[in-house]
Amino acid sequence: MKKTNFIKSLSVILALLTCVTVFASCSKADGAYDNFAGAPNFNNSLNNESYTEIVENPFVNAAETPSSYFSIDANTTSYPNLRRLINNRYDIPKDAVRVEEMLNYFDYDYKTPDNGEVLALNASLFDTPYNSETKLLTIGLAAQSVEFSTVKNNLVFLIDVSGSMYSEDKLPLVQQAFMMLVENLNPEDRVSIVTYASGDAVVLSGAYGYEKQKIIAAIEDLTAGGSTAGSAGINRAYELAAQYFIAGGNNRVILATDGDFNVGITNNNELERLIAEKSKSGVYFSGFCVGRGNVKFDRMETLALKGNGTCSYIDSVNEAKRALVTSIGGSMITVAKDVKAGITFNPEYVESYRLIGYENKLLTQEEFENSDTDAGELGSGHTVTVVYELKMTDKALAEGENIADVIIKYKPTENVGGDAETEQEVTLGVGTDAYHAELTENDIFVASVVEFALILRNSEYKADSNLDLMYARLAVLDLSDDEFKAEFRDLVSTYSAIAGQIPPA
Repeated sequence: MKKTNFIKSLSVILALLTCVTVFASCSKADGAYDNFAGAPNFNNSLNNESYTEIVENPFVNAAETPSSYFSIDANTTSYPNLRRLINNRYDIPKDAVRVEEMLNYFDYDYKTPDNGEVLALNASLFDTPYNSETKLLTIGLAAQSVEFSTVKNNLVFLIDVSGSMYSEDKLPLVQQAFMMLVENLNPEDRVSIVTYASGDAVVLSGAYGYEKQKIIAAIEDLTAGGSTAGSAGINRAYELAAQYFIAGGNNRVILATDGDFNVGITNNNELERLIAEKSKSGVYFSGFCVGRGNVKFDRMETLALKGNGTCSYIDSVNEAKRALVTSIGGSMITVAKDVKAGITFNPEYVESYRLIGYENKLLTQEEFENSDTDAGELGSGHTVTVVYELKMTDKALAEGENIADVIIKYKPTENVGGDAETEQEVTLGVGTDAYHAELTENDIFVASVVEFALILRNSEYKADSNLDLMYARLAVLDLSDDEFKAEFRDLVSTYSAIAGQIPPA
């Protein structure tokens, strides 16, 4: 793993920024964004968008409750959505800030599975940059990578073509995204297209992957218009998925919409049950949200969970390329389903702990132990980062001592030679040797994403979070080989500039 060696330069930058911050705080009117204790009011709301409510996890006494359980997935919706909100100066709802989805958007330098393993675990413990009284424990999970070209795919595009999809950031963007996906199809793959508005239509039925021009022409011919009165679109999509089902392949319905899912079933519970039932037959579900103003992020996340798939937000052609070309395996190939985490802390070293994120994915011990519990999914090559904030006891970090034990339970899918029904587990003991005073590049970036999320939420756990100092830590990282991490650094700069703290890069 690459280490950063920049203490001297970092000290100079921090010193300079401290001077700037002190000078700026003397120049500002009282109540201006000192230490950026909250988000600026952009006065530009999107009131019809909906998010799952988040109540941040509190600190838990390790002696009384040593174990923490939750469901893992690799959804990334929150980050591109926040990028859209910030760049377009929209107000940022607190519930739009989902730390785990922000963290999991990026790739990290984790040990990857070998010797036929499906998952690999990593751990790191370091001082919290924004809170001198705590430490951050990061648990990195890396999934086996499967080449998309080696998997047989049976895909059904279920596309909203109602009148609201007319604008450039909606149907035209969906068309570009799916055409990128088509270019990566294997010759024997099958593709069907179902559209829905006031009625549903089968635009394409079981075309082969080698018929790329035929598929692309069908996508190009789509036009937006009509009401969203509802249709039998969802049932028609699953009928086609069953008709062209590929045993041992990737069978998937992919929904693309800008808002309400008027797909023929208006009752949320019935729709969830249908998708959950179909997933048992081997037809998974994934969702892509586009546009602004009426996106139902909460419902799409729930449907993706029930359908053993992922949900994503596409705000640009570049994001479409990332989701459906660069990271196509993660989006389209599930390697592990019903993934659950159980972490047990040693109260001799850990006084209390706080799971950062995953608020609506918490499990009981009984749910964790039950192999039938419906949990999250991981795609090919996905990396997942779990972060705990720890208040340590006064006991010294003696070498070789145990801090925590990690257990990940999962069911390997057919894509990695599993039967998707037999639960397996991977374990990791986190020792005191996981602690290091000098932060790695992974540590700095992960901590910065967490800190930025806490600032955006104006969290009660933000402690001494400060955009200036966070940006200084990011500034010394060499992100030239990772455009998405570099973009995050730019986004922090943009947000800071909006608040009047530091000039844009």
